Amino acid sequence: MTTDHNQHIDNRITYQTDGYICLIGLNRADKRNAFDSHMIKQLSEALTDYENDDHLRCALIFAHGEHFTAGLDLMELQDKWDKGAFEFDDSQIDPWGISGKLRCKPVVVAVQGTCFTAGIELMLNSDVVIASDNCTFGQLEVQRGIMPFGGATVRFVQAAGWQKAMPYLLTGKAFDAQTADRLNLVSEVVENGTEYERALTIAKEICQAAPLGVKSLLSSAQDVSRSGVGAALANIHSYLPDLFYSEDAREGAMAMVERREAEFKGK
Repeated sequence: MTTDHNQHIDNRITYQTDGYICLIGLNRADKRNAFDSHMIKQLSEALTDYENDDHLRCALIFAHGEHFTAGLDLMELQDKWDKGAFEFDDSQIDPWGISGKLRCKPVVVAVQGTCFTAGIELMLNSDVVIASDNCTFGQLEVQRGIMPFGGATVRFVQAAGWQKAMPYLLTGKAFDAQTADRLNLVSEVVENGTEYERALTIAKEICQAAPLGVKSLLSSAQDVSRSGVGAALANIHSYLPDLFYSEDAREGAMAMVERREAEFKGK
């Protein structure tokens, strides 16, 4: 059963829960889901609500309408660059992971149609990306007189490699889903119309895993980009005491011995 929690003004973002899954929808289809200041704020609120709800184990970000997003609504944002539209404090999740509170729980993204600029950077700051085979991507900022500032200058290059990334970053030219797959920007490319169900399937699979283990794994993986490989490796064992003495670890061991599916509680 799905419980509707639409509490956000103007509903530029929809927020629902389905079991352990948080469903977050980009809901400005008449503007091809372009991000204005209100939509940015509401997406941050939705992700923060997800992060703070101990019952929820995975978020799925998707888009209402034919397109994931046309990117930033530059006209609406024009006079808001320096007025906090992209600033988040330590209690808020930044959808692009540049500032704010560090996200500790997994995010899956389903993408279709147009996915430009901030949409690519939202993908790059997520954990699993399922793309429709009809997608058109573009990191267009240099064609608009600006540069990417939601992480693409770092994460696009990390994912694809310098020589593969720069032809698209430096020109802003568009590319298709198969190219995005080749550049390691997406996890899978699927037939148009099946991206949401495939993403939901993966979200459900993540929810079957031990939540404490998932959060620790994510934190360790994030350590690499934050602190470097050496520091991340040195920090791995710090996660183990809490995990090994958790109820979930005991449940995982018993489930293996009893040859049944484990039922984790996140404790």
